[in-house]
Amino acid sequence: MLSTTLREQSPLFARLLHLFDCLFAVGLFAALVFWYQVPWSLYYSRICWIIFFACFISFQSFQLYRSWRGWSFFSEFLCLLKACGTVFSLLLFYFFLFKNSGAYSRVVVMAWMVMTPTLIFILHLIVRKFLRLFRRNGRNRRHAVVVGAGDLGLQLLKEVESLPWAGIDVVGFFDDKLEDDHPLIVSGRPVLGRIHDVAGYLNKNDIDYVYIALPMRAEKKIFSILRECRSLGARVYLIPDLYLYGLHHAEIQSLGKLLILNFNPHSDWKRGFDVIFSLLALLLASPLMLVIALLIKFSDGGPVLYAHERITSRGRKFRCLKFRSMRVGADQELAALLDSDPALQEEWEKSFKLKDDPRVTRIGRFLRRTSLDELPQFINVLKGDMSVVGARPIVGRELQEYYKNSAGLYCSMKPGITGPWQAGKRSDTDDYDERVRLDDWYILNSSLWTDMKIIFKTVAALFTGKGAY
Repeated sequence: MLSTTLREQSPLFARLLHLFDCLFAVGLFAALVFWYQVPWSLYYSRICWIIFFACFISFQSFQLYRSWRGWSFFSEFLCLLKACGTVFSLLLFYFFLFKNSGAYSRVVVMAWMVMTPTLIFILHLIVRKFLRLFRRNGRNRRHAVVVGAGDLGLQLLKEVESLPWAGIDVVGFFDDKLEDDHPLIVSGRPVLGRIHDVAGYLNKNDIDYVYIALPMRAEKKIFSILRECRSLGARVYLIPDLYLYGLHHAEIQSLGKLLILNFNPHSDWKRGFDVIFSLLALLLASPLMLVIALLIKFSDGGPVLYAHERITSRGRKFRCLKFRSMRVGADQELAALLDSDPALQEEWEKSFKLKDDPRVTRIGRFLRRTSLDELPQFINVLKGDMSVVGARPIVGRELQEYYKNSAGLYCSMKPGITGPWQAGKRSDTDDYDERVRLDDWYILNSSLWTDMKIIFKTVAALFTGKGAY
């Protein structure tokens, strides 16, 4: 009963939150005036009214009170920043137009501009956390149907099921590929009928969302659904099938009156980030690297560094540096070692690594477990052969045998010291196809924010030592 009530009052709840945000912005400004002991005047009364109406219009214009089910917190924060930025611009224009900026305390205005989006976002964060907890417990749910039971529809269902806090229940599918022997249950959900049955189903059932998960070539069916279903009470969403072709990380641009998708990754920022990060890392780690070099040298008198041939962008080969963790002449021992033990041969063919490699020295085992053997790769980054974050550095044989259709994608970017594989499962995964998928995912989703998250996860993984050998 409580769930139904909250569902029915959702528009009212959004309006109340909208009104509260506007009043909060005004109240915060007034509180700062009193906090900094600024004498109140008619000018401050006037600007409070301006703030209220500017917030009221801007917050609504940027759809700040839309349904954020399934959206990330970062997306809502960006939307809030845009809305607040518009309000701040209007205030600056007001100061410029009436030449009265001297009547206001600059400290109050600057403090208010900084604190307003931050505190409103914290308020929204609390509200969203409460609603997420509410939905996890089976309340305030929304019902959805998926038009299309193919790969795209199944992927959508999987994504929805991975977000229980979004509070979306997929009731079933609609699909035309129904035959006598076709199962009426797809991935645990019933096929409710054919595509032309959607409108009739919406008339008889309480459905909140309709997700169209059809290939773009089915434009006639898509247009038919949009024409018939948009006035039946449910929100209609189209899931483009671009991601099936590895094109989902694209940027919408315009060419005259045409919208175009730019599939070329923006990596101009990456080189600058790599150089700055690597210089800082080498500077901070130089005492530790000196100690490691001395330990390796004194242990057996062999070389400190080991260089192995790997693949970088455009298919070029480079010498990937590491602290030597194996005995001198370990490369020559490998063939004999694999010939003597079929189990080791199978393990090597599967992952190109040995979990209990007898060639690893005592100091080398510690370096591998802590990933300190990879510190010299920051030199590779400075040389331009690698990035701090990227796909795994691989040998030519791996590229030919395992990457196949993904080989061109792999060679479009430089390999990284760390990446989604190293930061997550590292050497624990036995499925090489999963490694390829992780590399593909990173290349298609590369961004500064993604790199920062992977770096933080890598640091956490280093402390646990999970999956390293």
